[in-house]
Parts: sequence; structure tokens; C-alpha cells
Amino acid sequence: MSLELLVDLIHSGNLDQWSERNSAAFDELFGGNGRYPSRAKEEFSLRAPGIKSELGVPFAAYIHPSNPKSGTYSGMSFVIFPVDGKPSLIGLGVGTGGLAPDHTILGRPGHARKVRAICEWLNKGQGQRMAWAKQDPTRTDIVMPSDVTKEFAEYKAVFDRYGSVMYTIYRPTEDRAVTRQALAAFLDLVLDERGYVPLKAETKESESIRAAWFEQMMPTVDEQSVSQLLDSRKFVIIQGPPGTGKTRMATELIAKTYGGFGESIQFHPNTSYENFIGGLAPAMDEGQFGLKFKPAMGFLMQAAAKALQDPGRNYLLHIDEINRADLAKTLGEAIFLLEPGLERVRTIRLPHGFGEPFQDLFYLPTNLHILGTMNSADRSIAILDVAVRRRFAFVSLWPSLAVVREHGGEFMQEAFQKLMSHFVEHAGEDSFALMPGHSYFLERDDTKAKQSLKVNLGPLLEEYLAQGYVGGFAEPIRSYLQWLHAQ
Repeated sequence: MSLELLVDLIHSGNLDQWSERNSAAFDELFGGNGRYPSRAKEEFSLRAPGIKSELGVPFAAYIHPSNPKSGTYSGMSFVIFPVDGKPSLIGLGVGTGGLAPDHTILGRPGHARKVRAICEWLNKGQGQRMAWAKQDPTRTDIVMPSDVTKEFAEYKAVFDRYGSVMYTIYRPTEDRAVTRQALAAFLDLVLDERGYVPLKAETKESESIRAAWFEQMMPTVDEQSVSQLLDSRKFVIIQGPPGTGKTRMATELIAKTYGGFGESIQFHPNTSYENFIGGLAPAMDEGQFGLKFKPAMGFLMQAAAKALQDPGRNYLLHIDEINRADLAKTLGEAIFLLEPGLERVRTIRLPHGFGEPFQDLFYLPTNLHILGTMNSADRSIAILDVAVRRRFAFVSLWPSLAVVREHGGEFMQEAFQKLMSHFVEHAGEDSFALMPGHSYFLERDDTKAKQSLKVNLGPLLEEYLAQGYVGGFAEPIRSYLQWLHAQ
């Protein structure tokens, strides 16, 4: 019951005995029947000044103990802002005195990433925006967006004074259980940044909450959800780092969901309009030259023709490595056809007659679905332009710890979690998408696992280093490789 006094305080809606009640709630968090070890209390100082008009906006803050007893403070803080008649606003902020001594924590990509994940989890659970997080906590020069301040208008006085230094906020509902979960998530994160975890009695709840918000960073996507998206959007791209099972999912969809009614092709830098849509191709001829050029259907036209053979079934064309070709050139004018949800089928006129069923008037049957798979680690490829991107629904397939736990041995689980921790904590937004997938970690035998990681995962990470893909956290990756090769 280590959070009960804090929950009561937040839901009280009054400012009576503000300092005393905050002191009691703060003390309840540590030692004995608290949530955190007694020694963790030394990492914080409670600032909860009495409510006086000259103080302006009332607050309570858990701050770094190096700060003075009064006046401006600095560093990361957990903050509570009370409002008469309403639950208190809670959040994380930077003291108006600056980032130090927490500049390392606040500047680490992982801290901001986790805060955003907690907010996404809270909002998803409520079905509306109850939480907000800034992209970069260190940017105290950026004020809170106006749409946020309007949605949370009852806390206008808070935002007017502290809108630039607050990097996440949560507005509690009347549901005290949800408030408790939000408090646990934020406080567990702050304590973890200080090097402390909850006491054993609180571990089960803490791990459950952490697993819930952590999933927002790398959400699970299954075949059913992709199938449903194909039904509604028709044109979908699965993107993700190597080893997450993108191609496997596509082939499984063809085999199971589409009952084998579909096919896979692969793009590469030499894939052309003629290969994909259609064009003139050499053909044997009995005439004088023995060779002539005839119109030949490309992969897309062939797939469309096959789909027309059984209009009652959906046909899936899977394009592996879809971004390895210059898709705008490969599609040509056929990009006009990739528009889901049309009331009328679009057609384009082709320069040649291709015979039945299209002749020179091409269209995409309504039962033709297209699924592209795209490796986010391949930076040598052409960037998909906006016109192409808006025609496809994009789904990200992330590495899954659950899959590794189910199919990998103890060493593989340890190796996966070590590497995932480096990416979560240190990777920027671009390099975070390069986290190697779970397929590298599925060996149960520890001896075989060590050898597999050295010859399969090791070269991938070394390539990341050589190409500068993980430049922002190269040393942790080098350290991981040293650990791997020492096994």
C-alpha cells in the first residue's frame, strides 16, 4: 500500500496541510512497507512549500538532494501541481536552474523514449489523451504545444509558468487505480534512473506495469492484424530490422490466410517498369532474324490476371525488399491505380496491347492485395517518396522478447536483453529501428547459441559500426561484441 497516501493526496482536490501531507506520502514510499529501499530516499529531496499567494503556482517536487533547501532548483524532478476541486496534475520536469546534475539522464535517448512509451500506454488505456511527453526533455527552450495547453486548460497557471520545463504530464481521471498505475510507472522510472528498483514485494506489479508500457516502444504485430489491414487498405508495407520475421510472415499469410492464392517476388536495384508492369521482351520468331520483340506482362500484371481468374478470393502479391527498387520509376503511371477505397476501379492506357484480360487498358482487380516487406537496416536503398508512401499502410515489425523466451535458451535470452538494453537506452530514432530481430536468438543449446551469435549477429553489428549506423553509441556496441567473443 506504499502509494496510497500519494493517491489520496492527488485525488483530494484541496490544498489543506499541503506540506505535511506531501511529507507523509513521500516518507511512505521508502523502507519497511514502502515501495523502494530505505537508502533510495537519500537520492531525493522533497520540496513542498506551504501554499501562500506570493509563491505563485503551488507544487511538490522530488528533486536531486544536491539542490538548496529553497529557491531555484535544477535537474530531473517528479512534480505534483494541485488544483482546487480537481485531481492534481503530475509529471516530470527540469528544474528552472538547468539540467545538471541530471544532464546525462535527461540527454539519454532512452529516458525520453521510456517517458513517451508510458504516456502512450496511459492514453491507450483511457482511449483519449490524458498524458503528453516532449520529444526531447533537454529542450527547455521549447514551450508546450498550444493544443495540449487547451486540452488541459484547468492547469493553465502551471503551463504559463512551467510549460517550457515540463517534459511530461498526466491528468488523472476519477479512477484511482489508474492513477496508482501512472504513479508507479513514473516513479519506478525515476528511481531506476537513480539505480534503484522496487522492493521484492512490489516486484510483480512493477514488472507487469513496465511490460505494459514497454510494449508501446516495440508493439507486437501478428498475422491477423496484418491480414485485417490488407482487407481494409489492400496495399500494406511491413518494415523492420533484419531478423524480425517480415518475409516469414508474408509467406505464412499466402499459405494460410490466402490459401496459397498468391506469390512472392523480390525487388532489386535493377527491377524496372518492364519487369513489374510490362513491356517489350525478346521472343523466338520463325522469320528471317529468329527473334522479335513482343509485349510481355510484368509481375503486377500477371498477379492481376491471376486474381481475375477467381474473383471470389483475395490474391496476395508479396514484394520482398520492396524499397530496393526505385519504386516511383518501377510503378510509372501505374501508381495511379494504388488507391484503396475507391468507388470506381481506375484504369490506365498502356503503350502496348498485352492480350487478355487487359489488352492495353490496365487496372487492378478489387481482390488483389499487395504486401511489401522492407528492411529498415538497408540504408543504401532509395527512399520511398511521399506519393508512394501515402498509398501504402505501413506496419513496423519489432524484435520480440516473448519469442526469444519461448524458443531461445538462457544464453540467448541474456544476449538479447543485453543488446536490446543498449538500443533502448542509447539509440537515436533512426538507429533504434536497426535493433536486430529475434530470429538471431532462437537457439536453445547454449554452445550452439554462442557460435551462432558470433558468426551471424557479430558481422551485422560490425557492419553497423563500419557504416556509422550506431555512431551515437558505438562504444556500448563494441563492448557487447567483446562480451560476445569472450563467450
